[in-house]
Amino acid sequence: MEAGIAVLRDDGWQGVTTRAVAQRAGTNPGLIHYHFGGLAGLHAAIFRQATELILGPLVTELMEAADERAALATVRRLLPQATGDDQTTRLAAELIAGATRDPALGVVLRDELRQARALVAARLRGARPGWTPDRLDGVATLVVAAIDGLTLHYMIDGDLPVGAALSAVEDLLAKPDPS
Repeated sequence: MEAGIAVLRDDGWQGVTTRAVAQRAGTNPGLIHYHFGGLAGLHAAIFRQATELILGPLVTELMEAADERAALATVRRLLPQATGDDQTTRLAAELIAGATRDPALGVVLRDELRQARALVAARLRGARPGWTPDRLDGVATLVVAAIDGLTLHYMIDGDLPVGAALSAVEDLLAKPDPS
């Protein structure tokens, strides 16, 4: 997987072939075909692993945050790390491009996003037991989309006023919950 992610980052999806990944990994291309069931399986596995590398630490820590303010502090602290280098930016760009060009990779991204929304909704369910399932799903969708959008925008513009955006959310959280 490390070899596949390195090839993706360096050469894009067009460079991710079983032969290129096998060469980078120092193994036989037949083993790659056998293990992943062909190129499509290899692409999907690389996509999942790369997504986990980029977003996994942030999602994990968000799920462990004591409350909404702690979650915002986590985003404030980890967003620069998740988007801070050119290699991560190139990898993230390839994931987005791959998901828009290849329907099978689009399904992988859809499933990863659904899983993230389900995790957030489950976490919110514990924090907000009075919320309806529709409200939990709606807020989870907004949270995941906001993190995704902040990540994308920050990768493109390192001067993005993330602190100001998160402070605005903190201000909204200071208002009493209407439910």
